[in-house]
Amino acid sequence: MENILLLVLAIIPIIFAIIRYKSRGKTRLPPGPPGLPLIGNLHQLKEPLHEYFFELSKKYGPLLFLKLGSRPVLVANSSRLAEEIMKTQDLVFCSRPSLLGFRKLSYEFYDIALSPYTEYWREMRKITVLHLLSTKQVQSFRPILEDEVGRLVQEISDQASKSETINMNEKIVFLMSTIICRIAFGKRYEPGTGESEEFRRMIQEFQSAVLDFYFTDYFPWIGFLDKLTGKISHLDKIFKDWDAFYQQILDEHLSPDRPESLNDDIVDIMLQLREDESGWAYKIPLDHIKAVLMNVYFASADTITTTMLWTMTALMRKPDVLKKAQAEVRALPLVENKHMVSEEDIAAVGLPYVNAVIKEALRLHTTLPLLIPRETREKCTIDGYEIPAKTMVYVNVWAAGNDPNVWENPEEFKPERFLGDDERFSTIDFKGQDFNLTPFGAGRRGCPGITMGLAIVQLALANLLYMFDWDLPDGLRPEDVDIEIFPGMASHKKNPLFVMAKKYA
Repeated sequence: MENILLLVLAIIPIIFAIIRYKSRGKTRLPPGPPGLPLIGNLHQLKEPLHEYFFELSKKYGPLLFLKLGSRPVLVANSSRLAEEIMKTQDLVFCSRPSLLGFRKLSYEFYDIALSPYTEYWREMRKITVLHLLSTKQVQSFRPILEDEVGRLVQEISDQASKSETINMNEKIVFLMSTIICRIAFGKRYEPGTGESEEFRRMIQEFQSAVLDFYFTDYFPWIGFLDKLTGKISHLDKIFKDWDAFYQQILDEHLSPDRPESLNDDIVDIMLQLREDESGWAYKIPLDHIKAVLMNVYFASADTITTTMLWTMTALMRKPDVLKKAQAEVRALPLVENKHMVSEEDIAAVGLPYVNAVIKEALRLHTTLPLLIPRETREKCTIDGYEIPAKTMVYVNVWAAGNDPNVWENPEEFKPERFLGDDERFSTIDFKGQDFNLTPFGAGRRGCPGITMGLAIVQLALANLLYMFDWDLPDGLRPEDVDIEIFPGMASHKKNPLFVMAKKYA
């Protein structure tokens, strides 16, 4: 009798899922590829997802509707639709889906990037914009940036003097991770130490777990399989490791015997806001601070690293562009008799060509090509189609930046497109105002760390261009430098970039 009851309980959700699937035609949904009952379109997905969605849009139109298990999904593949979602109807589309990995590792959505749209989120974002990542605060981090870039330059100089092949992935990953660790936590991990290797392991496990597939997210009636397969316990272990790490950081900052090496950092700012009785953050739980620290590290280090790596990769594939960028940096009027380019030097001239190189890298190799998924807060209409509430929404900003109807030869890396006479592109900005190029998103969910990210990439890139002449090892041709993408939400370069450097006289 018990077995029959269990069987009935298992079948009931399946029957309801089939009924929902068959009733889909009653609502005027956007077009999309036909799926199967229960699993929807899950079996059709191909990596990289942003390219797959772009190809589908050529057949079904720029607005796609899919079902991933029981979860409805909307994909926007044009700048016009991106503007509709991130500006015109931003308030409707500004929440976040509840995904198991997101929820667990964000302290039940007490962060900023993954939290749904609530009063708490609005206040925490305000704190981030006004206190943690304001222009003034970013400028205060300048000594850290210049110190770490100087260390990188010295390391590469040492290898260049020995004619050693340089793994740029390792160099840039460590540089960006260290900069963000010092800015956020006041800590520096020396390469090759046990502490550094353990931190790297934790980062890799976090990135893998947060984007893993969980039955709970797409087939909630069989969510128990996540526990049976050990995924829940693995997620719990990763959460506990990172919670212990954040707690150690907080204990060090709160200790009366605080190490003298700790300078003012983001942890200090958060703790000061927590003690301000007149402020909104007064006595917020420490777990909320930990959730924000998670955002500051992962949202910053990963995206900045990816941007820097793709920019260097693109330059190595285009020697003529590399020479133009180097000529601009080496013509800076303030770098004479200095061993490094400073932020003041960059600010004095602006480096328009180098900035165009960065823009073009963000267009062609968008760091988060689908951004972080959004979710509709209520039922709405877009382009004449009805979109249900609680629909997960992907904005394919890579597709908007590679649309052949907008961009001439979009597959070509050509920074000059931003410096020509065409005002559509010469005045374009990637800070959320022009929806042909929004690699950091826009609207309420636009990335608040653009100022810091751009400052770090500009300084690091300017010094690498100024200090060294670059070449490829073993007679490798520029066109042989691969641009394969590792599967995942972020557009990570699959294979390391190996280069040779020669100190510029």
